[in-house]
Formats: sequence, C-alpha cells, structure tokens
Amino acid sequence: MSLLPNLPRRRWLASLGLLPLLQACSPLSLINATVPTGTHRAITDQIYGPDPRHRLDVYLPPPPVSGAPAVLFFYGGTWSSGRRQDYRFVGEALASRGIVALVADYRLSPQVSYPSFVQDSALALRWAWDRVERLGASPGRLFVLGHSAGAYNAAMLALDPRWLGAVGLAPRQLAGWIGLAGPYDFLPIEVREAQLAFDWPGTPLDSQPMFHA
Repeated sequence: MSLLPNLPRRRWLASLGLLPLLQACSPLSLINATVPTGTHRAITDQIYGPDPRHRLDVYLPPPPVSGAPAVLFFYGGTWSSGRRQDYRFVGEALASRGIVALVADYRLSPQVSYPSFVQDSALALRWAWDRVERLGASPGRLFVLGHSAGAYNAAMLALDPRWLGAVGLAPRQLAGWIGLAGPYDFLPIEVREAQLAFDWPGTPLDSQPMFHA
C-alpha cells in the first residue's frame, strides 16, 4: 500500500514546495539552494585581470576576522566548463569555519589552451596576495585549493615556479596546496576536451605537475 498521496507526481511535489527546486536544476544548483546566508558575507564579481573571465568571489567569515587562513579555490570541468557562481557552497563551507575563501573563474578551452588557465590562476593568486590582509587573513596562511582540473591549476602554482614568478611571487610564499581528485600525470591524453585544452599531441612534458614534484 502506497504511503504517498493519491496525486499526480508534479502536484505532489508542488504540494511539498519541491517542484521549483527540482525543475531544471543541476546537482550544483541543488547544493547551492541549501547554502545558509547567515554564516558568511560575500563580495562578488571582483576583477583580477583584463579578460571577462578574470573574476572571483570572496566569502568572508562572520566578524571579527583577523589573521585567518585564506584559501583560493579553482573548480574543475576539464578546463572547458565551469563558473564560480556554481561553487557558492564551497565558499560558504570554508567561510563558516573561519576561513577567508576566494572562488575564481579562469579562461576556458577552446577560447584558450595551456598554459593560459595556469597563468590566469597565477593572476588570481596575485590579487589574493595583495589583498589578503585587508580581507582579514594572514599572507602567511594563504593556500591554493582545487578540484579536478582546478586541482591541476593549484598544483602547477605550487610546484612549477614559472607561473608565480611571472606575477612576482614564488611557491614558497604559499602555506600549502590542496588537490581534490586532481590529474597530475596524464600523458598520453585520451579525453577529447583535455586534448583540446593541451594541444595534444604537442603537449610539453613539463605541463605535468609530477614533472616538477
């Protein structure tokens, strides 16, 4: 015997207030719909470079904030998709635990290819470094964090000094880097999106984080 009301499915979902949430929602938008608002303060659409994709959002812990750790986060998407607004839940999760969080966009393939998205990540870190104290964090506690393709970006900043050196910084100035499900040694490239992003088969060996580890 069914415990559900004898109603059409759409009407039943609407009666629970769930239909607007479930219609045309991605998994990330569903997660973001649960993000509380009283745990952080967001400063959105900050410009860190000349391209329209050179934007980041800042998530601040509740005041007072002084000497907090800071984390710059890069999302994944095979270097060909993603937008910072979909990762509000990451910013909130960090800020609600007393961490100043920055979630950055970067240019994507096929508009650009390697190393452009790594260079963008370095620009975002330069912006963060220059402002971290004003945001209530300590420069000595600045981390880079990424998931999937974003973990690659973070790893390259931490391991290959060329990219931070180009913006007047060095890997030793990072407190650390955190990679979630990141690709660190992926030659030969078999995924079509990644082939485009890295101009396969002309991908240089030093494009791999493990080359520098």
